Amino acid sequence: MNLNKITQQYYTLFPADLSGNTMQRQTPGVLLAAVEIEKFQTPELILFNENLAEEIGLGKLEDEHDAMFLNAADVPQHLQTYATAYAGHQFGNWAGQLGDGRAIFAGEIANKNGRKTELQWKGAGATPYSRHADGRAVLRSSVREYLMSEAMHHLGIPTTRALSLSFSGESVLRDMMYDGNPAYEKGAVMMRTAESFLRFGHFELLSAQKEIETLKKLVDFTIENYFPEIVATNPDKYATFFTKISDRTSDLMVEWYRVGFVHGVMNTDNMSVLGLTIDYGPFSFLDEYSLNFTSNTTDLPGRRYAFGNQAKIAQWNLWQMANALFPLIKDEKILEKILNDFSRDFWRKHDKMMAAKFGFNEVLKKDDQFFTDAQKIMEDLKMDYTLFFNKLETLKEDTDLKSHFCNIFYHNLTDEQFSAFEKFTESYFERLKLNTISETESKQLMQQNNPKFVLRNYLLFECINEINSGKRDLLNKLLTALENPYTEIYPEFSQKRPSLYDGQTGSSTLSCSS
Repeated sequence: MNLNKITQQYYTLFPADLSGNTMQRQTPGVLLAAVEIEKFQTPELILFNENLAEEIGLGKLEDEHDAMFLNAADVPQHLQTYATAYAGHQFGNWAGQLGDGRAIFAGEIANKNGRKTELQWKGAGATPYSRHADGRAVLRSSVREYLMSEAMHHLGIPTTRALSLSFSGESVLRDMMYDGNPAYEKGAVMMRTAESFLRFGHFELLSAQKEIETLKKLVDFTIENYFPEIVATNPDKYATFFTKISDRTSDLMVEWYRVGFVHGVMNTDNMSVLGLTIDYGPFSFLDEYSLNFTSNTTDLPGRRYAFGNQAKIAQWNLWQMANALFPLIKDEKILEKILNDFSRDFWRKHDKMMAAKFGFNEVLKKDDQFFTDAQKIMEDLKMDYTLFFNKLETLKEDTDLKSHFCNIFYHNLTDEQFSAFEKFTESYFERLKLNTISETESKQLMQQNNPKFVLRNYLLFECINEINSGKRDLLNKLLTALENPYTEIYPEFSQKRPSLYDGQTGSSTLSCSS
């Protein structure tokens, strides 16, 4: 790999704590702290994403020095590794200074097309922002993030991505469910990438500390590097910047709803200003459809981050971002308009997305009621979200409903429920007749928007157990499947969650440390 291409513009531009001290503490007045990676002694590379490495300009894995870099065992002399400081609202409450507790930056690469890619290790050691933790990562959560971030990328959803995954060679003590039963697990380190890891929280921190000049410098830096369409001399550039963030956030929420993704911990420090899916923790794809489903046991009983709340929470988080940017924009009415527009724009995009999932080429006036009815029938009958739309693609008016849909329900239907389902399918065919495209084009629209494969938690659970026992067969199959999510490569993955995983810790129930 061409490690000499890695530069460190962010590190050189903003105030930094250069002491190298990793004691957990407040670091007022700085945006980053110089730290060293752990330099693990016996790491082992598990996965290397060759396609991504070529795409961002690093090239192929050539020698032991490359592997040592990925494994957090060594760093090229020209790099100063560091962690960044940010703040945030966690579960609706102001948490103050947070920061990269398990992430350490290597720097960034300028690609051939002029775009930048940041590189950071996760699990490579403690930083001042580790909050009484050790900065390590366990294999369990690292496998989950590596595979899910790649799965989201191939689904066409904006996301951070994974470059490599390694055993760290250490055992790490973790209390998986925060229930007072810690246990040692295999340690891991991953290298992940993004155009930028800047979060709402980076801007919240500076605004809360009233470091307005540094806030302005950070916003200008972000606009110059990641929003080049914004004219730097435009007096409304900061309002335009916030509008862009709002638009990208609403786009991301629509994509999450399209595939049934539940993030699980949408704190403001986990929100990307570029509209990327970031910080994969207690996430899940929907099995049975439920607007009230939360993938995070820490989110109980309030279900703040439940599937059906994600757009509302995104808007709430944007309000906090608006507060952070107010010292630069200084116009409440403009900010309120952008925030109010979020709801209008989200629902317009959402309905267009739902129309595509059902094979409708446009949204009609009565579709709002149809989509409401569809959500209700999916939830009442406990349908598998992914399988329902897959089966809908091949449904004909003379199809036997009981046999066609027999494997998508998570409970046995009563006669009354099946009758309601029959009526819904009748209304669906009536709506299809209003299309202005052919039946073939309608099916193609559905196939483009409804994945055949989603990376379900029970599959991740099985994969992690296999890797822990030294096997890689399921891992390799999952890598192939997630790279081709709109094609059914492995029919055995096209099934609802097996009942033996109902309530299984690490599969159905996940905590923030999962």
